[in-house]
Parts: sequence; C-alpha cells; structure tokens
Amino acid sequence: MSPSQQSEPPDISSHTPDPSQQVIRLPRLALVGVALLAFGVAFPAMSWPAAFGWLFVIPIAVAVWVLRVRTVVGPDGLAMRRVLGSDSVRWDEVRGIHFPDRRWARVVLDDKSEKSLPLVRFEHLPLLAEASGGRIPDPYAAAAAAADEDETVTPEEKGL
Repeated sequence: MSPSQQSEPPDISSHTPDPSQQVIRLPRLALVGVALLAFGVAFPAMSWPAAFGWLFVIPIAVAVWVLRVRTVVGPDGLAMRRVLGSDSVRWDEVRGIHFPDRRWARVVLDDKSEKSLPLVRFEHLPLLAEASGGRIPDPYAAAAAAADEDETVTPEEKGL
C-alpha cells in the first residue's frame, strides 16, 4: 500500500472518550438476557393480566440496572453510578480499596467510611491501576516484575 492510500487516524475530538478514563459496566449483550426474561414473563402475564401483569416490571427494572450501573475511573477520581443516584470520590479522599468476600470492591475514604464500587471486581485491578495513574497499584504487574527479578538472579548469587 502506498503512503497516499494509507488512512490517517482521526484527530481527538470533543466526542472522543478520554483514553485515560476506564468505564466498568455490564456489556450491552446482557440486554439479550433481559429480552429472554421478558419473553418468559409474557406467558403468564398475557394469560392472566389481572394477576400477573405486574411481572413486566421485572425485565424493565433489570434493563434499567444493566444500562445505568457503572463505575468510571479517571485521573480526577472515581464516579459511581447506581440505579438510584450517583456518587463521586476524588483521589485525595481515597485511603485504599478492598474486596470483601467475593463482592464488589469497596473504596475506603480518609474518614474511614466505605463506598462500594459497582461492578468492580479483583480482575479489574489492572484497569484501575492504569486509569488512576498509579494511585492504585497493580498486583499482577508487581508479581510479574518479581518473577522477572527472580529469573535474572543466578543460582550463585542466591548462594546455592
């Protein structure tokens, strides 16, 4: 391909997302499950609408949850959006992050209060580390660096 035929990447514009921000949310493919749920509740709801018509509220509520809940990690801090309400925390207020009993991560603030980070699990730590600019350490990178350091040390240096 000649240089005149190669396309150039577009310039960053106002509608281009900030590359340093990470958005952690459910994939839109989860709406397929919501459609299947709506299909499943349609049978009882349509057969006896007076008694089971309210069942259509369930897939609507799940769809709202899928579309709304997210955590945005950026250079300024954390923004948590839940079904009812939103919250944000600046990095200078953050004391640490922990993961209690296989649940979503919780951010510990300077006043020792905690807030949950919706949809953030332990496997999202590399994303958090990258978007936070190093404020949150990446344990995977630290383990890889320690393994590389162990490989560079010869058995003679270890005293074996």
